[in-house]
Amino acid sequence: MRTLCAGTLIGEFFVIGFAGLVAMQLTDIPTATIWTVSGIAMLFSLLLCGMLTRPGGVQLGWALQIALIASGFVIPTMFFLGAVFAALWWASVHFGRKVDAAKAAAAT
Repeated sequence: MRTLCAGTLIGEFFVIGFAGLVAMQLTDIPTATIWTVSGIAMLFSLLLCGMLTRPGGVQLGWALQIALIASGFVIPTMFFLGAVFAALWWASVHFGRKVDAAKAAAAT
């Protein structure tokens, strides 16, 4: 599960960065505010890669998905991209757990 979820989070890292660049050009929000919020979200996505196996790691990932969808109120395209990444997150968690279970069954 960790590999699939981490791949999704790394993809989100780049999408958040590019969304920050777009927000700078398309909104009247101060640049410092955009990069503070984007930077925190980017850092959070990277930190989550290491927290996936800890309790609450997957739930924090869901919180990031909700925040990514909510960023659509600033950049409307993010509603779509956020939904795509939420679907990828679900698939990563769902199929990652199946792969982990299959590996555990094969090891015994």
